[in-house]
Amino acid sequence: MKRSFWSTHWFAGLAFGLVFLLIAYVVLPTAFGRVETAAYDLGVSMASGTPSNQIAVVAIDDASIKQLGRWPWPRDYHADLIDRLHEDHARVIATTVLLSEDQLDLGSVYIRSMIDFYDHCSPLGAAAPFVPAAGSSAAAAKAASDCPPNAVLPEAGESIKVPAPVKQALVSLRQKMQDAETTLDVDSKLAASIKAAGDVVIPMVFTVGQPLGRPGDSTPAYILKNALGPVIATPEDQGQPLPTSAMSVPVAQFAQAAASVGFLNDTPDADGALRAEPLVLRYYDLYYPSLALSVAMKYLNLRPDDVHVIPSQGVKVGGLFIGTTPHLRMRNNYYSGTGSNPPFPLYSFADVKLGKIPAEAFQDKIVLIGATATGLGDRFPTPTSAGMAPVLVLANVVSSILQQQFFTQPQWTYWVTLGTLLLVLVYIAFALPRLKPGLGALISLGLLIAMVAVEFSMLENRHLWIMLMIPALMLVTGHLVMTVKLSGLTSRLLVRTEADSAESNKMLGLAFQGQGQLDMAFDKFRKCPMDNSIADLLYNLALDYERKRQFNKAGSVYQYIHEYDPKFRDVNERLQRSKQLEGTVILGGAGSTAAGTLIMSGEGVQKPMLGRYQVEKELGKGAMGVVYLGRDPKINRVVAIKTMALSQEFEADELEEVKQRFFREAETAGRLNHPNIVTIYDAGEEHDLAYIAMEFLKGKDLTGHIKPNTLLPAARVMDIVSHAAEALDYAHKQNVVHRDIKPANIMYEEDTGAIKLTDFGIARITDSSKTKTGMVLGTPSYMSPEQLSGKKVDGRSDLFSLGVTLYQMLSGQLPFQADSMATLMFKIANEPHAPITTLRPELPAVIDAIVNKALQKDPAQRYQNGADFARDIRAAALQIGQ
Repeated sequence: MKRSFWSTHWFAGLAFGLVFLLIAYVVLPTAFGRVETAAYDLGVSMASGTPSNQIAVVAIDDASIKQLGRWPWPRDYHADLIDRLHEDHARVIATTVLLSEDQLDLGSVYIRSMIDFYDHCSPLGAAAPFVPAAGSSAAAAKAASDCPPNAVLPEAGESIKVPAPVKQALVSLRQKMQDAETTLDVDSKLAASIKAAGDVVIPMVFTVGQPLGRPGDSTPAYILKNALGPVIATPEDQGQPLPTSAMSVPVAQFAQAAASVGFLNDTPDADGALRAEPLVLRYYDLYYPSLALSVAMKYLNLRPDDVHVIPSQGVKVGGLFIGTTPHLRMRNNYYSGTGSNPPFPLYSFADVKLGKIPAEAFQDKIVLIGATATGLGDRFPTPTSAGMAPVLVLANVVSSILQQQFFTQPQWTYWVTLGTLLLVLVYIAFALPRLKPGLGALISLGLLIAMVAVEFSMLENRHLWIMLMIPALMLVTGHLVMTVKLSGLTSRLLVRTEADSAESNKMLGLAFQGQGQLDMAFDKFRKCPMDNSIADLLYNLALDYERKRQFNKAGSVYQYIHEYDPKFRDVNERLQRSKQLEGTVILGGAGSTAAGTLIMSGEGVQKPMLGRYQVEKELGKGAMGVVYLGRDPKINRVVAIKTMALSQEFEADELEEVKQRFFREAETAGRLNHPNIVTIYDAGEEHDLAYIAMEFLKGKDLTGHIKPNTLLPAARVMDIVSHAAEALDYAHKQNVVHRDIKPANIMYEEDTGAIKLTDFGIARITDSSKTKTGMVLGTPSYMSPEQLSGKKVDGRSDLFSLGVTLYQMLSGQLPFQADSMATLMFKIANEPHAPITTLRPELPAVIDAIVNKALQKDPAQRYQNGADFARDIRAAALQIGQ
């Protein structure tokens, strides 16, 4: 016995472990990997480390954009900044702004052509000879042959005599043109500033991917000089830097003037987060450093030959060794600031350019320049930020290199993870079954705490990543599985059968019938031995099916009784009647009568039931279904029952989701308790016919008061709209948006003046519903621009619809009208409405202001809540009088 127990449980534990490992590392490696990366992110955010105090960031921020103008800026702005930083004795200057294209001023090109014409195509050049600066024009060598036909040049040997004052004026004119060209040549100015500053590092970009052939063009010498020194390789090295297939280099004059060029490539993980940065990329046979590595090299006065790449291990930078992944990606630290202070000093570009920052802020420091302004460039999630600008990522990477504060994962850490998994497997399969439950729980908890503590302490204090979260997850799930197994619960569940006694089946059948689950009740009743008492129960069940208009199912029950006793009560007549009706009325199904209308009465037919409500009569039909007058027999409450045949409005693959949304919206609307909002009592479903039972209202909706000849007095309209606005304000505070405010959804009782908003939550159900003609259900004339465009809507959309209702009830016409749906949608989204006082001049001007604000296209310009809308309406009503 003991041997059997032991063999059963160790096999179960071993099987669980193998299945868990298969799922974690083969079936769902990405999902389980996220558990480890989540732990890594938390560990990085907790890790100790002080950011380098030798780094400062100059941000192209929102304040700079506002002060200096729209991006991109002229490059002389960057030149001025670099000049300023050079004057402040910055040690290394690096920018993340790409300089891969010329920034030519059209005026500069035109002036250059004027100078060439002056020098080579006119006698003026001959009279006032001028030697152009080297490289000032590519066309200078062949200018004479390129002159236009109307050019007048002196003949060979011909001399031109020009008075000295004129000659001096010509020379002065030529110099002014030369000065204008120099001023407009911002690229040359920036290149001169980069060269004068000395240690300036600029970016280039690679296309990561395996090259398919050989490079098409030879790499420029000013790029080749940045290639790193020898690669230290050993036979067991397998890893290589990420390969690249193309490069985008800076403009030649910038690259030649810069101290070095480094690549600016981000390589996010599968979830889009930046956790590691490549220090080196391979372009065919050469290795190139990243921008961060280039900055660190310049700060340490190192040349490319001083950097050695060790594949699979890391990069040796002078006296520093940086451990990396096999692809030479460094898991850098991400520093946290203190209080409200960022980890690195952050200065606005405009303030630095204009000299507002003291020189001491940049003296002997690494200054990084890059964009942080909203919408300017990409942002990446990191372990410490949901969206970090590239220049701040660069600052963290440079600091990690200089401070030697990066995270490594040596080869032995994988063996530790494997060993821990095996230890957990042995514990679950062989040790846990022998332990008492209490002791086993304590040991499992201790092992769990130990694994979590080791991973986080190594990340925080030693910057080592030992992946122990999957072993910890295996321990927790394995302990739970084995606890259930050892308790014998699974055995009891497996041996449980349907050996219910006749009495228990009878009681279960009655319980299901009382809950309205008639199919399950029928199933239980059929398991009982048939006698007259069970026949009575089945007869009543068939009557319930009739009330629900499920005549085919009622016929099945009558048939079952008929087989037992054909003369039982009037079962034979009812069986025949059910067969006649079952082909014409299927409640809520495809065979229903128009719009799902119920057959209300007939000879021998029970009054229909919807849930616990008895349907008395039909009140009317709407776009979404039929409304009935109903009664709750238990408390004699009269209700209005609004139905919707979901199976007719939605495809089969959408039906289940729509049902869930319907009841969720009905539940939300049922939570509203306001004197001007109709009360929801109940919601349910009868064979794909969804229904909502609500407060029965004596009044009528406002559709009878929107024609020019049936309008209500203006003061009464203002009172109605103010109450509706207050009701919407209450609903919006409960996070409920109506989505279909219109006169048809506002009930009005003329005797008391009371109003009630109806159909909360219903409009949302029909957002994806299509009618048989393909038109979207709803009322476009009352919809807000954002609702028509399919954007997410909030309470301000309801206030727009209420503004349309106010306009129509005062003027007798809609503010936006068109012959087609497309034209109507365009007018609502783009065109202004006619002022209401042009239709009813007797109304005060304040009404125009209220309507105009309510019908603003931009939600931010409308009323922001119903309370403000109601307040202005009531104030305007005082000016109208009776």
